[in-house]
Amino acid sequence: MVHEVPQRCYQCFRPKPLCFCQSIPRIDNNTNVLILQHIGERFHPFNTARIVQRALRHCHLIAGHNQRLGRHHLPIQANSALLFPRADAPSLAELPASRRPNQLVIIDGTWHQAKTILRDVLQLQKIPCYRLAPAAPGQYRIRREPNSQSLSTLEATVAALRVLEPDTVGLEQLLAAFNQMVEGQLTHPNRHAAWRHKENRQSRPRYLPNSLLQDAGNLVVAYGESTPGRQGERAVTSLPVSWVAQRLGTAERFSCHLRQSPPLSDTILERMQLSTADFDNAVSEDQFRDLWAHFVRRNDVLVVYHHGTYQLLGHIKASQPRCLVLKSVFRQWQTGFRSIEELMAAEKVTAPDSMPQSRANQRLDLAVALVEHLRT
Repeated sequence: MVHEVPQRCYQCFRPKPLCFCQSIPRIDNNTNVLILQHIGERFHPFNTARIVQRALRHCHLIAGHNQRLGRHHLPIQANSALLFPRADAPSLAELPASRRPNQLVIIDGTWHQAKTILRDVLQLQKIPCYRLAPAAPGQYRIRREPNSQSLSTLEATVAALRVLEPDTVGLEQLLAAFNQMVEGQLTHPNRHAAWRHKENRQSRPRYLPNSLLQDAGNLVVAYGESTPGRQGERAVTSLPVSWVAQRLGTAERFSCHLRQSPPLSDTILERMQLSTADFDNAVSEDQFRDLWAHFVRRNDVLVVYHHGTYQLLGHIKASQPRCLVLKSVFRQWQTGFRSIEELMAAEKVTAPDSMPQSRANQRLDLAVALVEHLRT
């Protein structure tokens, strides 16, 4: 029996009947907002930091493990303030207008995750810390909070901006979109399905290869478009049309189009979301082999969604590092999916926001999100 996966909006990642994207306003805020998100929150279907990032014009979200956040230099400005409910922190509302910050730094995560980020990221310990004094309990009733005064990231951001820039238009509308999401989930038949709860780690055993858990700097996620077969003709060996890859540890990207003879039809180009102009700087197979050999390293593991992607390299005798096939890994415990998009929905993995781009780059972004999901 094939498991039917409900269609989802890949912006808010809610089932389409519960999509609230149209209600999210675009807010021209003055105070820059920097959200530091624990990697464990990135894929939660009710995470509100994504909504804040979409709504605020001046907002930057960085997700990562504590060590990564602490190791990299964060874009914290000179006149910044950390919003954190420390008992000894002064109230943001009592801050004189002359001392108001240009940047607000907010930690997104569970209470425990937030405390460990503050502990491990030294940059945060060097900036002034302020707290909110909410007049009413938070309305985040679909997730468990440590106490009645706790606020979601969205509620805290709105409350802080109300203090710092009370004349900014759209804050009430953003709060209304949040309440719409909460009410929609509370009235949904499966409303308890995604609530945060503790579970026995052994209740859902997963086979995770050791190669997937090694240093992210040696993991290269890749996707390749191949020459399509023609209906009614004998199958021929597929060759790569375009090849994209990303090194997980550094986000370094590889992108290359290969010369096609004869040129691809308009129908095929449209399906791949490419144009003839994309092939103006296309390379030969020899040039591709040299470029790819310079990108990969001796100890790399190549992560692909489907084994056919890996075979494309062999068809043109390009360098083939050790390979890990995502579809095979997920098949150990997740069945019934027919595409990478359906697999992401089944695993509740949030599709990354991205600008319009080729199908290959879109699917690479999805594969990267799946790998990060597994490593989390």
